[in-house]
Amino acid sequence: MRTPTPSQTVGPFYSIGLCRRAAEALDPDGVELAGHLLDGQGEPIRDGIVEVWDPGRRLWGRSGTDAEGRFAFLVPREADVLEAFVFARGLLRHQRTRIYLRDMEDDLLRTLEPARRATLVASTEGDGFRFDIRMQGDRATVFFVH
Repeated sequence: MRTPTPSQTVGPFYSIGLCRRAAEALDPDGVELAGHLLDGQGEPIRDGIVEVWDPGRRLWGRSGTDAEGRFAFLVPREADVLEAFVFARGLLRHQRTRIYLRDMEDDLLRTLEPARRATLVASTEGDGFRFDIRMQGDRATVFFVH
């Protein structure tokens, strides 16, 4: 039996082939972090998956996107920075970024020009946070090599 290549496993049946078990509550008493996963044209990615990791608290969550490309999590109120991973049809490898829940100073953010920095900082929305992930285009989210 031959092992499928990455392009064969990503293929047209991406959403069927990847377990989409919901695990959105990193902290059941937390605040909502919601956003949209968007392609280069600003259109929703309907079958993507966003995972977040809070390294300080060692918490992990996964959210599939809906028909509007929306994902959502309950994250700890005290969280400052989350690592995020994006999985979507056509990506041979997941993409990694960060979500800053507060505009703060750190070594990474200091290296970015203001427009690029803004793609990593969530905005407040009601009692929670809003963070859209743009895969390409003028306001594309900053992604990191891993």
